[in-house]
Formats: sequence, C-alpha cells, structure tokens
Amino acid sequence: MENIDQPAEGTKSKLFRLLRVYPEERRVFVILGLVFFCNSVATQIASVAAVSGFLKGEGVNQIPILWMIDMLVILLMGGLQSLIIDRFERTSLIKIMILGFAAIFAILRLMFYVQTPDWLRYGMMMILSEQQWLFFPLIFWTLAQDVFSVAQAKRLFSPIASLGFVGRLVGLVIVSVAPEIFDKGGTAAEELLLLNVAVYVAAYLFVVFGLRRIEVRRVVEKHETTREILVEGWDFVKNVPTFKYLTISIFAVNLSLTFIEFSFLAITHQAFLTNYQTFYGLYRLGLTVAAFVLQGLVTSRLIEKITLKNSFLIMPFALVGGSLWMLFAGVASAIGGMVLPKVAQFTAYDSARRSFQTLVPEERRGRVSTLMESYLFAVGVILASLAILLVLFLGHWLGELWVSYLYRGLAVICGLWALWAIIKMRQVYDRSMLDWRLKRRQRGGSVLNKLEF
Repeated sequence: MENIDQPAEGTKSKLFRLLRVYPEERRVFVILGLVFFCNSVATQIASVAAVSGFLKGEGVNQIPILWMIDMLVILLMGGLQSLIIDRFERTSLIKIMILGFAAIFAILRLMFYVQTPDWLRYGMMMILSEQQWLFFPLIFWTLAQDVFSVAQAKRLFSPIASLGFVGRLVGLVIVSVAPEIFDKGGTAAEELLLLNVAVYVAAYLFVVFGLRRIEVRRVVEKHETTREILVEGWDFVKNVPTFKYLTISIFAVNLSLTFIEFSFLAITHQAFLTNYQTFYGLYRLGLTVAAFVLQGLVTSRLIEKITLKNSFLIMPFALVGGSLWMLFAGVASAIGGMVLPKVAQFTAYDSARRSFQTLVPEERRGRVSTLMESYLFAVGVILASLAILLVLFLGHWLGELWVSYLYRGLAVICGLWALWAIIKMRQVYDRSMLDWRLKRRQRGGSVLNKLEF
C-alpha cells in the first residue's frame, strides 16, 4: 500500500473523520471490518445454537466430555497454527479458512437433513464455534498487521474490533429471536446454519474483490516446532517469579470458571427447558453489552487507579464471590454467580493480563502468550471436566444436592487458590521487574512506563 499515514484534506464523511480513517484507507478499513463482522455474527449463532441444542438432546451431564474433546482440538490447532501461519500468504490463508467454515456449516445442515445423532452434529458445531472464536481472529489480525503500518494499526484496529462487537450483538439477537420466529413460520431452526453459510460466502467475496489490489507485506519469520515454543515459554515463566505465580493463578481461574459454568448450565437448563436457546442468547447478549460498556468506560481508568498488580485481585475475588453466590439455590443465584466472574474476565482481567504480557521481550512474547492463553486454558478445562465427571460418577451413591455442592465447592477452592497465587505475585512483583529476562523492555526507561492499557 502507498503511504497513507497522513490525513488527506477534504474528508467528507463525519463518521470516517470521527474514527480517524483517512480517504485512502477507507476501502481496506471497510472490507476488513465487514469480514470481522461476518465472523462475529456466525460465531455467536453457532455457539448459542450448539450449546442449547446439545443440552436439549444430550443433557448437561455430557457437556464435560464435549469440553474435553473441544480442548484437545484447541491443543492440536495451537500446534498447527505455529506450523502454517508463517508458511502461507495471509490473504490466501484467510480465504481458505472462510471457505472451510462455509463448507463445514453446509455439511452440518446436511447432517440435520439426514438426521445424524444430536451429540454428533451439535458437538461438531460447538467445536467449530471455538475455532471461529479462537483461530479466525489469529489469522485475521495477522493479515491486518501485514496490511497496515504500525501507525495505522494504532488508529484503526480499535474501530475494526468495534465492528466485531456489533457483529456479536447482531448474531446474538438473531439466535435469540429465531426460535419464536421459526416456530410461527413453520421453519426448522437448523436453517440458521444456511445463514452462516451465506455470511461466510459474503466474507469470502469481500476478501476476493476488496483486497485484490491491496499489497500485503511479506515477512520471513523463523519457524519453530510446538515443542520449542512450549519449552522456551515455560522456561521464561518458571524463572520469572511474577509470571510463575500469574501462571498458577491463570490455571486456577480456568478450573474455577469451568466448575462455575457447568453449575450455571445445569441450573438454567432445568429452569428454561423448553426455550433455552432464547434464554441463553439473551444472557450472552446482556453479558456482551455489559462487558463492552465497562471495558470502554471503566476498565482502563480502574487499572490506572489501583495499579496493574492490584488489578489482578479482581478476578479471584469475583470467582470466590460468584461461586459462593451459586451455593444458594435458584436461577437468580446461578445467573448472578456466572455473570460476576464473566464480566470481570472480559474487562479488567483480560486487559490486565494482556498489558502485563507486554513486559515480555518481543522475541519471547509469542511463546509466553501461547502458553498462558491457549495451553493453560485447554489443560485447565480438561482437568476440571474430568473432576466434574468424577463428581457425577459419585452421584450414584450421593444425592443430587450433594453432587451439586461438590463441584460448586471446587469452584470456591480454585478461586481461593487463584487469590493466593496473586497475593504471592504481588509480594515478588517489584523484585521481578529487575530480572534480566525483562531487560529488553527496560531500555530507555522504566518497564512500567511501557505498559499499554
């Protein structure tokens, strides 16, 4: 692309001017924004429909098994992404991925037509929605980084991400109202899958015709095996005390959240048995809006006020509070106990964690973030799911009430474990900032001054 870091005179659109999108950038900005919007719409439709459909067909007790399969796929994809992302031209890679998603949704619609088992089609849909959420943004933002300069990225990435938020809202509204509309019109609910096919076909056309004359920067990077990435990331985490305790906390958070989410699904599915898709879609919609408002208006100010190391206390307190809340019977306690840690996760926790990772030198940051964001998440969910299955197995001898208290109690324990780890992290925080492994981030000033919120 030509140099477009300077504003052009005579900008007519107030919206583009408000977003600081210059005339020469508008086409690429709109195309990338629409592609991200499309994936966000399809992801929400698939995720809500998959969870509600699986619960309706198989029941909540089978969810941990599906979660484990899902996490194993994520571990596999985490290894594959390091092998393929730097070996293919980014535009070609995202076109292949978009067509792949469209084809899989078409296959899923065919599976409904031939009436394959619920566990297979809804399980496949849930696994696919995780890849939409996790793998698509990885490829998308890598492409965007190759299209825009650093200066452009600072201006344009936030409004592009906002279009993704709008897409999530649209998808959640569609999937929430679809059951009632389809019932009145005599249309099968699985026709939503064809909508996802159409959305990805549109995204493919946007990429093909919108980016065909756009120059994408080609970067030759070092290729490493998954084992090399994990070993170096683990070595860094193990030897820097703050990252060691933060890693323990992240692992405990993932365990606790899994126990809380299972409890939430068990209680709410029983309460909204006939129209769970509508309830679950509205719940996700409310959670998304609340998180977006707090993220935009509160999170950065809060982190600056209480400092970064103290902001990590918010998530463990939210986990402990939410899991204790869930110990009380009722739908309201289940919803409140789930919303409290989820809002904390999507706002202060995610922002603080990503800001803290900027302390890692650039040559190690990818490996450390892969370990902390992907592998800890997957392993935590797998172990928590195994624990839930064990508790459910004990339910043959214990009453249903005791079983529910067991996995909710495990959520409390893991929340307290996460709190302990953050307290230990705060104790070694200042000393760790002098560690030689962080020295590249300390050149030219304090490490703390380089953090971005």
